[in-house]
Amino acid sequence: MQRYDFIIVGAGVIGLSIARQISNRDSRAKILLLEKEEDIGAHSSGRNSGILHAGFYYSANSLKARLTVQGNQAMRAYCRERNIPVNACGKLVVAMDEKELETLYELERRGQRNGSNVRMMDIEEARTFEPGVFSFGKALYSPDTASLEPIAVLRALKADLVRAGVDLEFGARFLGHAGKVVCTTAGDFEGGKLVNCAGLYADKVSQDYGFGQKYTMIPFKGLYLKYAKNTTDVKINVYPVPNLKNPFLGVHFTKTVDGTIKIGPTAIPAFWRENYSLASRFSMAEFLEIAWQDACLFTANSFGFRDLAFEEMMKYRRDYFIGLAARLVPAIDPSGFGELTRPGIRAQLLNKETRELVQDFVVEADADSVHVLNAVSPAFTCAFPFAEFVCNKYLG
Repeated sequence: MQRYDFIIVGAGVIGLSIARQISNRDSRAKILLLEKEEDIGAHSSGRNSGILHAGFYYSANSLKARLTVQGNQAMRAYCRERNIPVNACGKLVVAMDEKELETLYELERRGQRNGSNVRMMDIEEARTFEPGVFSFGKALYSPDTASLEPIAVLRALKADLVRAGVDLEFGARFLGHAGKVVCTTAGDFEGGKLVNCAGLYADKVSQDYGFGQKYTMIPFKGLYLKYAKNTTDVKINVYPVPNLKNPFLGVHFTKTVDGTIKIGPTAIPAFWRENYSLASRFSMAEFLEIAWQDACLFTANSFGFRDLAFEEMMKYRRDYFIGLAARLVPAIDPSGFGELTRPGIRAQLLNKETRELVQDFVVEADADSVHVLNAVSPAFTCAFPFAEFVCNKYLG
């Protein structure tokens, strides 16, 4: 059995970035990256919206606040080095009424504290960026918000690791561990330190090591609807003011790297972890566990879950879904929308003790293992500085 210095579970953007960071620091380190699928990008990272966030949503004491601005710059630089296209069209956040305008000013304050390049502007100026936009008097402009193709980044990172001599083992689902030996469906591997970047199953891997006991994963399905009429009716990303009590940003307009317009995402409670469709990898054990957690949240209306669930289920109605987006850009043609894009599942951590969704990144560790328990949006944006943070704090 070959022995590795580091075994990383999960070849999403976080696992790939941490492997790259370790290799860049020590080219002699023996690194193994385990992935249960047959290639990279099968789940959250590959189904990501592709938005590079600018760092103004997050409270100042959070890891997200510390890392998003750095991550935006680092990911842009990486894309330039690898000739990966970036659509640097920027973003407007708009308010529907006076109450939302107050939250808009709070976002501006957060952005200024976090070092994000944001500024408030009158609606007349906002319409020079997006002629069809509506907002209640003011809009928040973020020139550094951009979009890219996530799979292109993941492929570039994979190529970097192959060139650096990192071993990648696909079809290797984590089964458990015995001491330093990691057991998978592709065989057993011995490693000095395990790094858990398993996304939707990060809580399960961590609990096998005695970590993450107060957490469980609650999946939410994200759907986008593509605008098929043209690529010109919306010129910039347009977002609503979010509810700061939960981690979802609301239905918005996204301009993809090729200029395509889409609206979304939903945050519909999923019934098992890979519930992309009714036939997708159904697990009775996961269904029963998640149904119980959802029922408890629904009954207590924890963090407004009952209201959120009703609202999100309404988004299965096409006219309702489009209507939410049309509030932001009333000039959009409701008949111009086509098909839904490939769904994604958000791996959202729930604190079972407080019954709250965890909004910041969460890492737990000891001398033998490191567990990235909550790496939700904007984890793709933050991937490079987050990998550096993990290596500095937990890997030495």
